Amino acid sequence: MAGKADLVNSIVDAVEGISRRQATAAFEAVFSAITDALKAGESAKVPAFGSFGVAERGARKGRNPATGEAITIKASKTVRFKAGKELKESVNVKKRGRK
Repeated sequence: MAGKADLVNSIVDAVEGISRRQATAAFEAVFSAITDALKAGESAKVPAFGSFGVAERGARKGRNPATGEAITIKASKTVRFKAGKELKESVNVKKRGRK
């Protein structure tokens, strides 16, 4: 799994003349902008990649797994991601010689 350091290294390798510090700042700026949009209740769309949005989850009943006791789970918000067409297609490309 690619972590932050791996992604920053990919940016450094892909963009000529960019330092690791600049790549880290760019990486953090992108994800900060997405986070800020979601906090404001807006969606964040990244062309050719996908879109992030906020969904409401209503209150519901559940069980405490340790005791089996019935509990009420509070309403909350969650982040949803929908992959874009180009991302889906790139993930589903079949490699030669494999089924």
